[in-house]
Amino acid sequence: MQPASLAGTAAAAAAIAHLALVAPPTPAAASINDIRVDGAAVHVELEPRAFRDGGDAVREWVRRSASIVTGYYGRFPTPRLTVQVIAEAGDGVHGGKSFANPEAFIRVQVGREVSGAQLLADWVLVHEMAHLALPDTGEAHAWLSEGLATYVEGVARVQAGNRSEADVWAEEIRQMPRGMPQADDRGLDQTHTWGRTYWGGAMFCLLADVEIRKRSRNRFGLQDALRAVARASGGLAADWPIERVLRTGDEAVGTTTLEDLYTQMKDQPVTPDLMKLWEQLGIEPEGSSVHLSDSAPLAEVRRAIMRAP
Repeated sequence: MQPASLAGTAAAAAAIAHLALVAPPTPAAASINDIRVDGAAVHVELEPRAFRDGGDAVREWVRRSASIVTGYYGRFPTPRLTVQVIAEAGDGVHGGKSFANPEAFIRVQVGREVSGAQLLADWVLVHEMAHLALPDTGEAHAWLSEGLATYVEGVARVQAGNRSEADVWAEEIRQMPRGMPQADDRGLDQTHTWGRTYWGGAMFCLLADVEIRKRSRNRFGLQDALRAVARASGGLAADWPIERVLRTGDEAVGTTTLEDLYTQMKDQPVTPDLMKLWEQLGIEPEGSSVHLSDSAPLAEVRRAIMRAP
């Protein structure tokens, strides 16, 4: 779902619902196109007459998004995926939902007047495809799924050359403070507001990524942990307790970072000093963008996070 369009607890609950492993409605008759990405079969269902170019730009958007996610995880998270494209009035990408029963299925709403430039800059489909790599851990842990998809989307697109590093860090500086605990916060597992679900989860990922790299002397990062989880579980179709997810990731990188952070943040408010962390990483706010300093203490960690393996 689209983080920027949601606000408040009620909206967050509606967004979280798409992670439930329920079968999507049977799609209406449509044109089916097969795209092969890293051996995975991606079926695209759309009505060509709904788009001025017969859907060519949309098909390329699906292929590009699948390639970006493949690059981050080392392989596409599932051997088969159906992407159903619903044409709506207007332009741009309007949102999406992911399912995993009986097989991986993503439904996205796209404006009939969508431009190639809008699709090139879109993040929605990469976000939804990233959901396919993580086992279902239950509604209480939706912050992990949404937070990972939010964090991975930016990093994966930088690694693929689809987004600039400065743009991603600038977005995090603007948005991540929304994930900070507010009054009456009871930790990530117990606080299901939009901010805590999306950006609180993304904050967990950033803290984990930096800490794994510090502990491993930059040999490993969160990306390595997530690749191991995806390989071992098979992704969203699997039901895993969150403890198993975190333990599997930690074992892959030789630390206890994920488990340690979860113990700290699951049932109590934790307010990290994000501005200090960004300063150490060499990320300096500069108007609406950022300046990246390579002389900062953790500059190499920052570069490694955004560097393709």
